[in-house]
Amino acid sequence: MVTIRRAQMKDAPAIARLVEALLTELSGEEVAPLGPVSRQLLAGQQVIGLLAEADRRAVGVMMLNRCAAIYAGGGFGEISELYVEPAFRSRGVAADLLKHAREVARREDWTRLEVGAPAQPAWARTLAFYEREGFAEVGPRLRWLPE
Repeated sequence: MVTIRRAQMKDAPAIARLVEALLTELSGEEVAPLGPVSRQLLAGQQVIGLLAEADRRAVGVMMLNRCAAIYAGGGFGEISELYVEPAFRSRGVAADLLKHAREVARREDWTRLEVGAPAQPAWARTLAFYEREGFAEVGPRLRWLPE
């Protein structure tokens, strides 16, 4: 049985491990350890982590950012990371994480949840998941990186 709970500081190593696995899967390359940034973000007020656990072991994670924008009518949440270990996929774990994210959004009085899906068509299953869960595609996400 998988349970979902809000992450705490003690969960930073597990969150780092899961997000490292997500980034490795997306890029096809190993990524630098994320433990320090995981601890830093959990210590602040801008990020909320949700953990999926099976037998007290983290098997999935969703990270939510507190955001605000005029177009959104005020505060809203952004899903920055969502990852479920391969052995636990297609079991409803991601949907359960999303259900809990919606509960957070209601408690926080957010006007919406937003998420950026990975590049298409390679990650079409991810886009299809979010669409099944009621998300509407509104366009690509762009980024700028300082040199």
